[in-house]
Amino acid sequence: MALPITCKAAIAFGPNQDVVIEEIIVAAPKANEVRVKVNSTAVCHTDLYTLSGQDGEAVWPCILGHEGAGVVESIGEGVTSCNVGDHVILLYIPECRNCKFCKSGKTNLCSVIRVTQGRGQMPDGTSRFSLKRDGTPVFHFMGCSSFSEYTVVADISLAVVNKSAPLGKICLLGCGVTTGYGAVVNTAKVENGAIAAVFGLGAVGLAVVAALKSVGAKRIICIDTNLAKKPLAEFFGGSAVEFINPKTDIPEGKSIQAHLVEITTEDGAGGVDYSFECVGNVNLMRAALESCHKGWGKSIIIGVAAAGQEISTRPFQLVTGRSWMGSAFGGVKGRTELPGYVDRYLQGTFELDKFVTHTYSGVDKITDAIHVMHDAAAGALRPVITL
Repeated sequence: MALPITCKAAIAFGPNQDVVIEEIIVAAPKANEVRVKVNSTAVCHTDLYTLSGQDGEAVWPCILGHEGAGVVESIGEGVTSCNVGDHVILLYIPECRNCKFCKSGKTNLCSVIRVTQGRGQMPDGTSRFSLKRDGTPVFHFMGCSSFSEYTVVADISLAVVNKSAPLGKICLLGCGVTTGYGAVVNTAKVENGAIAAVFGLGAVGLAVVAALKSVGAKRIICIDTNLAKKPLAEFFGGSAVEFINPKTDIPEGKSIQAHLVEITTEDGAGGVDYSFECVGNVNLMRAALESCHKGWGKSIIIGVAAAGQEISTRPFQLVTGRSWMGSAFGGVKGRTELPGYVDRYLQGTFELDKFVTHTYSGVDKITDAIHVMHDAAAGALRPVITL
């Protein structure tokens, strides 16, 4: 029978504060739960978003982190989907395979544990974390909490993967890279020869670029204010990439959407076939939609805007055939599909290494990894911490 474990974790006690390294008690997994020894975790902009205070669902204190991979340490009663010793990727969108949403074949948004997960709790409404010093309960985050040496997750929130894959690379598949790639192949279903625009070249945006190249897009127009992103876009997208800095490359007084429509008239229909907003800026979301051409242009919202913000456009944009779509985790069903992504990485047909721009060792370095994500000059895509 599994016993509680004492370990270190990075605790977020409130918004706009540095995380604090504390000793915690991680309880044994209950029925249909799994305790994982976290080997590697990355820092994602969603972690920063919650720390900033913009996340309306945030609860404190909590253990952030959701791009994590590790090894199953113990399993609770009734767990049959994994075994002790399995290598796993943590999933912030679970896959129960039995709910209405999982069975629909139309979405990856499993509904089974959404309510408790949003409250920072396990499915039974309690936490498996507590501070060692005084027993204060600590909330979970996105069903993962990978900023801890050990975590407990629902058994439907794990993808069992090939043990030969480096955990420090495949942890990235827990969110950003998968989100961008899946938005292209699952949500938009971009076809060979398409013209696409990508707004924002962080890790998610560059994953979009890589996916567009893989499906044979003939023009990949990348929009970012940081010129240093241009060579990265060219690495992931090849000769199809065109780079636009809206601050310097567009005539004064002209909007980015008007410029994109103007430069994409070679087929007689100004505008791109597909656009992807990867920033979380509601003004860019409008620009991305309005850069699409009429008839069947699709704009995919990937970035997460601050709580309470709204999007707007003229209804005529939609009446004339444009579609506004959203994509969470790229429409990917983690338990079913991530093992294949890992195998493709091992075969050399799926890029992950280039996304890792900074590496750290030890849970106490999580603060440094968070700070480097805030430092524009550092050029961080994903800092990875080996725990």
